Amino acid sequence: MTEHADGPGLIGDIGGTHARFALTTRDGIVENIAVLMCDDFPDLFSAIEAYLDQTRPHTRPARGALAVACPVSGDSVTMTNRDWSFSTDALCRRLGFDTLTIVNDFVAAAAAVPELREGDRLQVGGGTAAVNAPIAVLGPGTGLGVAALVPGGRGWIPLATEGGHVTLAAANDYEADILAGLRRRFGHVSAERALSGPGLVNLYETVADIKGRKPARLSPEEVTEHGLAGVDSSCLEAVDLFCCFLGTVASDLALSLGARGGVYIAGGIVPALGDAFIHSGFRNRFEEKGRFSEYLAAVPTLVIVNRYPALLGLRALLDGQLEQQGEREPSGNSIFI
Repeated sequence: MTEHADGPGLIGDIGGTHARFALTTRDGIVENIAVLMCDDFPDLFSAIEAYLDQTRPHTRPARGALAVACPVSGDSVTMTNRDWSFSTDALCRRLGFDTLTIVNDFVAAAAAVPELREGDRLQVGGGTAAVNAPIAVLGPGTGLGVAALVPGGRGWIPLATEGGHVTLAAANDYEADILAGLRRRFGHVSAERALSGPGLVNLYETVADIKGRKPARLSPEEVTEHGLAGVDSSCLEAVDLFCCFLGTVASDLALSLGARGGVYIAGGIVPALGDAFIHSGFRNRFEEKGRFSEYLAAVPTLVIVNRYPALLGLRALLDGQLEQQGEREPSGNSIFI
């Protein structure tokens, strides 16, 4: 049985490891958040069905919005770090929805920015956001997501990108040596090769190799823990390099987009670094841009510490759809796609 259109909508943030689901009411409340392991399900439909069976066994939402960790273009979607693929139209019909919106996960993260409250973000360094200026969002996780938010006539328009795959640049000779080591392994060295969970491991292994040491088999979490605890100097260097490279990529993105509205850092890795990130070389590197150092010094950089930013963004997208259909009053801060 499909519930009428003014009932709750399904929202979901689908990554390579976890699927985070929630329901959003017509009043904009997000409720019934649940995190499922993707490995427990053969496909996305099964995961959604399991969630809805837990939360709404007798009636179903009439609309949904999902963020997926892969490029989204057309009806067919194939996830990058999970062997799931689906047709948006077919999935919508199987779920009994009237509408189903599929967006890239960092489009959802970008859409969340206007929804963030003071406690949902942590500013690193100086700068003040310019009003009605583009906003950049990037986030190291399983990969490196990049998106933007640009001001439109009645609100904000999210911009999907594959900016995580730009070529990573060195700012000094040591970083050039690191990139040379990565290039021997991977050929093209994208930003994601260093700025992601696997990227942290790549940096650690390359540092150890340059030092003539045999790297241990460490997870990204272990590289971070050993580095911050001072247990392994190669791990510590890897974390330092990670923060500095992130500053370089973030400043390149800010210049490319004219993101005077701020650069927001999402994903799970940076918040886990805590004070170590605040005191790292990130912000100095962000501002070290020669003739444009003063320009970048005025741009704020902020870490998103809200646990579910993509869900906030998806709620905003559903609200924007209701506004476009005339079923909700315009807020002036809406997200349109």
